[in-house]
Amino acid sequence: MSGLHKVVTNYDAALAGLTSGMTVMIGGFGLCGIPEGLIHAVSKKPINSLTCISNNAGVDGFGLGLWLENRQIKTMIASYVGENALFEQLSISGEMEVILTPQGTLAEKIRAGGAGIPAFFTATGYGTLVAEGKETREIHGKHYVLEPSLTADFALIKAWKADTLGNLIYRKTARNFNPMMATAGKITVAEVEEIVEPGMLDPDHIHTPGIYVTRIIQGNFEKRIERTMTRTEGTR
Repeated sequence: MSGLHKVVTNYDAALAGLTSGMTVMIGGFGLCGIPEGLIHAVSKKPINSLTCISNNAGVDGFGLGLWLENRQIKTMIASYVGENALFEQLSISGEMEVILTPQGTLAEKIRAGGAGIPAFFTATGYGTLVAEGKETREIHGKHYVLEPSLTADFALIKAWKADTLGNLIYRKTARNFNPMMATAGKITVAEVEEIVEPGMLDPDHIHTPGIYVTRIIQGNFEKRIERTMTRTEGTR
């Protein structure tokens, strides 16, 4: 990889430098917009003791559920336990530390980290377990909690299209946590569905400028549905 050309052709190159004990952000919401191939590639490596920042931890046997099965995560910073039974078990047993964070606060902690803002005040969580051990302040008669921002050694994200310079476009709800995480990783790796030449993306449609992206890899995505809800005849 030379100059501004950021495309790599294999997952070993995409994940070069990722080692045990690092902090890793993983884009996605549920199973929507997760970098499936990058997650799977990490699950095959002898890497452990990771601090993982993600909205949730996938489902059993898929997505970040693979890292849980391999006991690769030491600390999970997330806002939702959800559909993953192993996540719950590891948390209750104490085998894995879980730092549950309100979803909006988690998003802002990541955005602030990417913007170089060290901390911010939020009303969310004041007077609850979320605020324990944190600085609080009354501003204009309302109480707030000081929340530190988040950054990571690696941000593994998923986008729809990229050009070879690293400019990214996300598609619909797969946008979720991916854009803000792209800005908050020291090394940001984007797994994408399509790669085009510079100039082929409409500048007005680019969501993440290439300056934030370190590497790009084209992946194949199963796009598994987390839960399928059906409606029987006669019901609303």
